[in-house]
Amino acid sequence: MRVKFLDTYDSFYFIGIGGVSMSGLAKYLLLLGKKVSGYDAVANEYTEELKSCGAEIFIGEPAESVSGYDLIVYTDAIKDNDVRLSEARKLSKNVLSRGQLLYEISRDFKKVIAVSGCHGKTTCCAMLAHIFSAAGKKFAAHIGGKDLTFTNFYYCGNDFLITEACEYKKNFLLLKPNVSVVLNSEPDHLECYDGEDELKKSYLHFADCADVAISLYCDLPVCGGLSFGFDKSADFYAKNIRSGGGAFSFTVYERGRELGSVNLNVYGKHNVLNALAATAAARYAGIPFEFIRDGLSSFSGVERRFENIGSVNGAECIADYAHHPAELRATIRTSKKLTDGKIFVVFQPHTYSRTKNLFKQFVKVLAPLNNLLVYKTFAAREYFDDAGSALTLSQSLKKSRYGDSPQDIADFISKAQKGDVVLFLGAGDIYGIAKDVLKSRFLHK
Repeated sequence: MRVKFLDTYDSFYFIGIGGVSMSGLAKYLLLLGKKVSGYDAVANEYTEELKSCGAEIFIGEPAESVSGYDLIVYTDAIKDNDVRLSEARKLSKNVLSRGQLLYEISRDFKKVIAVSGCHGKTTCCAMLAHIFSAAGKKFAAHIGGKDLTFTNFYYCGNDFLITEACEYKKNFLLLKPNVSVVLNSEPDHLECYDGEDELKKSYLHFADCADVAISLYCDLPVCGGLSFGFDKSADFYAKNIRSGGGAFSFTVYERGRELGSVNLNVYGKHNVLNALAATAAARYAGIPFEFIRDGLSSFSGVERRFENIGSVNGAECIADYAHHPAELRATIRTSKKLTDGKIFVVFQPHTYSRTKNLFKQFVKVLAPLNNLLVYKTFAAREYFDDAGSALTLSQSLKKSRYGDSPQDIADFISKAQKGDVVLFLGAGDIYGIAKDVLKSRFLHK
């Protein structure tokens, strides 16, 4: 009988514990009875939740010592010269990245379903959690966002682990899943790869390492896997697709055989694809369609995924995590189905490298917008690069304006009227800024 990796450590220290993935992993270790502590630059709902579960949380400076802990875990968002990380290495502590810890935790489970892709990972994982819950399965879900039912981590047994598999720094290649899901393979995080060809090859490698790969039809040349899509040549496809106020209903087919109808409670046609991918993974796991149908209908969304966060002068305000050109396009398209009025977009670019690498694509998506404010870049782990800055992007868009303060946002959205839609888009701190602006200066929910 193998000695489980986690059994050899009693105490864990997380550098960047407030991240959505890091905090989810910390929750699992707390469930195992481990001592968990960690640092983050600012407090958030995840650090507060961990505190209530028994973790010791350190916020800001000065730096506390990590000498009293068995294993140090760091997020890739932490710079390599971080004081705590440097101390851990100087003391020859056992150190793991977030992705490495996720792999070690995944070995506690009988089966692992890992969901990758440039966009849709969080939604698909959350959909799977609802499906597995409806089916009464013993599973854990490690979700890269806050599902409105299961939050970012849920546990009820070790038969299955449902987890996101992030392509940043090739983290998804650390996992050895039984089921690999590739929702799409569009270019992103190109600063970590030697071009789009290497990124594609990495997705293929991720797919090939699993017992079965589930991928978007005609996206990746996966041999022997399962496909999903709108084309009836896919193994899992949708027919009779219809929209009621932005949410979609459709009939699911498995290899030409009708399984039944699904009614989604989330907006956007792209979510039909996410639901088909989740259906394929659930069917491979042996789950009957009635539980898939019930699970998908019970899924009411994830925070920051087309979330209604308030109103301005009667105009509905929506927050979405969209930060890649394809995601922006999908979210803007969905919003147009909600109104005949104007659409006001506040977009915060996420990292200089992404904006620089995908600059032409961003311009193409954003140029048609008549009411656009490009907000200052959320740099995350990166240093300033003018070529990929929000200001440079805004200056390349004839009908946009640039903003770098909450007052700029307030002035911009104040022009919205009843019947219009206001979108706050981005993966950085725009979500919190938008909610603060609405709370302090406008009527809200």
